[in-house]
Amino acid sequence: MKTYLCPQATTISINLPSILRRSLILVLLAFYAFFVSAQELVFKNPVLISGTHGDDGAIYRFTKVNNNVDALVTINGRSSSLVSLVELDMNYTGHGKAFQPRVTCNNNTTPAGISDWWMEFKISFVNTGTNTPTVVDSFKVTALDIDGNNDKINEWVSFYSLKTYEFEQTTELTGTNIMEMIGTTNTVVGRKFEGPIKNYVDVDTNATGVMVTNSYESMNSFKMRTGGHSTGVSDAADRMYSLWFKGFEFKASNEFSLPLVLLNFNATLNNKKVALNWTTGKEKELSHFVVERSVNGIDYDEVGMVIALGNSAVKVDYSFPDVTNTKASGVLYYRLKMVDMDGRVQRSAVRLIRMGEQKELVSVAVYPNPVISELRVTIPSSWQNTMVTFDLFNANGQVVKHVVAGKASQTETLNVNDLPVGLYIMKVSNGTETAVQRIVKGK
Repeated sequence: MKTYLCPQATTISINLPSILRRSLILVLLAFYAFFVSAQELVFKNPVLISGTHGDDGAIYRFTKVNNNVDALVTINGRSSSLVSLVELDMNYTGHGKAFQPRVTCNNNTTPAGISDWWMEFKISFVNTGTNTPTVVDSFKVTALDIDGNNDKINEWVSFYSLKTYEFEQTTELTGTNIMEMIGTTNTVVGRKFEGPIKNYVDVDTNATGVMVTNSYESMNSFKMRTGGHSTGVSDAADRMYSLWFKGFEFKASNEFSLPLVLLNFNATLNNKKVALNWTTGKEKELSHFVVERSVNGIDYDEVGMVIALGNSAVKVDYSFPDVTNTKASGVLYYRLKMVDMDGRVQRSAVRLIRMGEQKELVSVAVYPNPVISELRVTIPSSWQNTMVTFDLFNANGQVVKHVVAGKASQTETLNVNDLPVGLYIMKVSNGTETAVQRIVKGK
């Protein structure tokens, strides 16, 4: 407390007990807000308590991530057998309080044909020293240093069941929704954040352009993925991740809430005209959509803009026609950029259109074949915008993958990373007609 000398003293009557009571209340409220809302969780010294280290199903315990709670970390799965855990939690680099897994693909060298790989972790909270589930009221998870190797590889992370996420307005991350079929509704269940190719030195909390903070409330468990993307063979597939369970101050942040506005987005082709159609289920202060197109899946150009309704609690349908070059061939990639009234941006999943001559017979085109990770299936034009089922059978006639597209795009993408090497039959049907193709799953 500072003391000032005054030329003349003035006596003022003060109700000291009342002031003290008010001050005490303010201090207690400040302490409550600090400790109860979004408390930091500390991840140190994990111990394997079940399974084999590095294998799917292995469970590790982090003791006392706060005073009364332990965290159980389960390896929930991986994109393929080429992905392996080097270390569950690095303690010699980055930040000691963060959860820092180290994951590699093909012993640090990505083989040709693999573009994406990941390992999934499930975080569960239990009472300290027990396996009794408990709930953490509020916490944040900040992914640090989501960058690349300055060459062919960049990292990505995805979070499920989050309430909000926050990053810089000038972020270098690209975010896309994670969609899953819940019942008959294609639902937003999480968010994927993909970093740049550029490499940032060290795990620096000042590098806010490659950071994202995710907020959770009243959670017992949630899952997240650490992944990478490669545009070719590279010997830098040994990636280190830093996930700090606390919030950070951004210079000029954007904050978004889930679920997001986009319910579905599809692309169809008819007479060299691409029709893009999408539906929103909830709009809040939404300004407009920008249609982006790419010929290589990396570099996108803006080809159109559609004004949004702005605020709505009901489903709203939108469309945009894109007239392409009549001699165009190859694959076109489309995505939506959704912009709100404050200029904040979100992007949709990517939809593919295969140009060139399309047979009008009841047949489908599948490529690449042999396939490593992503199988693209082009359906007849008359099937587009209808319900189409995709069933993949193994050599024993068992269905190993079943996908239903409610409003099928001209080209749908199926992830087959999890399937063993071998021969498969792809059966595609619109309910009245069926087409069959032979598929080879390679390494």
